[in-house]
Amino acid sequence: MSFFVDTHAHLYADQFNEDQDAMMQRAIKNGVSHFFLPNIDETSIDAMYDLESRYPGQCFAMMGLHPCSVNKDFGSVLSRMQAQLNVRKFCAIGEIGLDYYWSTTFKQQQIEAFRIQCGWAKQLDIPIVIHARDSLDDIIELVRAEKTPNFRGIFHCFGGSYAQAQQIIDLGFLLGIGGVLTFKKSNLDTVLEKIDVQHLVLETDAPYLAPSPYRGKRNESAYIPIIAQKLADIKQVPVEKIAQITSENALNLFGLNFEGIKTS
Repeated sequence: MSFFVDTHAHLYADQFNEDQDAMMQRAIKNGVSHFFLPNIDETSIDAMYDLESRYPGQCFAMMGLHPCSVNKDFGSVLSRMQAQLNVRKFCAIGEIGLDYYWSTTFKQQQIEAFRIQCGWAKQLDIPIVIHARDSLDDIIELVRAEKTPNFRGIFHCFGGSYAQAQQIIDLGFLLGIGGVLTFKKSNLDTVLEKIDVQHLVLETDAPYLAPSPYRGKRNESAYIPIIAQKLADIKQVPVEKIAQITSENALNLFGLNFEGIKTS
């Protein structure tokens, strides 16, 4: 039986306060079996932990500092986050990266924070989940500089060119594909026509970036099948095949088997 994996969803966000459990049940009913939760900053940790504890074996927390939350005090924040790594295990370090869209005031701090958190991932031998907005070439170069044999992860919300996709694949990273694929003017479909599904995972980035026909509304994990169907149409294969391959890609990356149990 095919099932879907949402590799990137902020399901603990305030936007779900009124109907979080109903939202989770809609996703499960639609065949989504695993939910990977990227952290944002110190204020999001408790809500993320709470959701994970209520859905054991289905929700998996990451630890990381989102680039939009990086400021001049990032060092002390990272020290406190690093302490969390000694208390419990995480499926990944994320969401980390560079964001030049909103501001470049703390560009150098973002770069340093990214490097530090890459170090955590390599030390713990877990993946990273990368946020790259208006910064994809820079982040590719940073990953190349950080590359070690088992350094791995996902370029979340990939929307770049075929050449950029190939560089990412050559680095041993996966491309996170979400609702943007369903947008008419994204041109992502023409890139993915040439990319093997073995290099892809599915995501929502809920509550953001809902796929068509829900564009502009709150996103949720129940919409993963819409993204999968669009990818299946592009690849001209059954959606069940997309579900199988992308789910295997995700669980292999995060070191889980199909029951959500760590394999190593």
